[in-house]
Amino acid sequence: MFGYLVAATKVLEDDELSRYKSVYCGLCRSLKRCFGQYARLTLNFDMTFLVLLLSSLYEPEEERGDNTCLRHPIEAHPYVMSELSDYAAHMNIAMAYLKCLDDWKDDKNITALAEAKTLRASYQLVKERYPRQCAAIESALEALSEIEKEGRGDPDAAAACFGQMMREIFVCRDDRWGDDLRNMADALGRFLYLLDAAMDLDDDAARGRYNPFLGYAGDPDNETRFRDILRMQLGECVYWFDRLPLVQDAALMKNILCVGLWSAYNQKYCGEEAGNGSGSV
Repeated sequence: MFGYLVAATKVLEDDELSRYKSVYCGLCRSLKRCFGQYARLTLNFDMTFLVLLLSSLYEPEEERGDNTCLRHPIEAHPYVMSELSDYAAHMNIAMAYLKCLDDWKDDKNITALAEAKTLRASYQLVKERYPRQCAAIESALEALSEIEKEGRGDPDAAAACFGQMMREIFVCRDDRWGDDLRNMADALGRFLYLLDAAMDLDDDAARGRYNPFLGYAGDPDNETRFRDILRMQLGECVYWFDRLPLVQDAALMKNILCVGLWSAYNQKYCGEEAGNGSGSV
């Protein structure tokens, strides 16, 4: 995804920070276990939130331990992993592979093409195991590509594509929680797309690239305008999040949704220090 689904670590309690890091390390181990060492390079904190969410909802048996890795070769770091870490690892690969293909198609990025070729076999394994989710990602990216080609200045239409994709990624089981998960993920996906558009507006305008907010480039009122738009989307996301029976890591996830998600935006538009995000819904 975009890398915005992160915790505001400076305001976390010590036990929350430890849990956050251990789940992240567990996801990294799942990527290696399921797809090999190279897959670890696709790791991002966005999918760590998915592990926290689904683990809180389904309470799977967790494997815990301490281990070294290429990134931490000397000091062992604690990890927590489960079947839901493996699920998130599969979604991580699907998102990374299709994003690389999209970057190649849109910008003829040679590096993205090389990465896509490296991930192709892993993606085929994901597609065989999770056809619903992969079909949703492919369909959403194709629809988004058409909107970008047409140059449509319609933020809602573009954001809806990302929301539709997230709806299926966040549902690992079609059960009684599926509707609430889909609604939450839809709103979150729309928020993430619009946040990314707001963050990239100046650069996209300078480079002549598509952005649904191009009409607002250089407007001094953008900080307030975009914050109002984003608050509406995130408020809907939090509403559906609160409907889920989440106990474990609930405070940590609220930190990510209500504080961490604003960190990059506040740093860009308000000059705040990264990691302290002070946004709210």
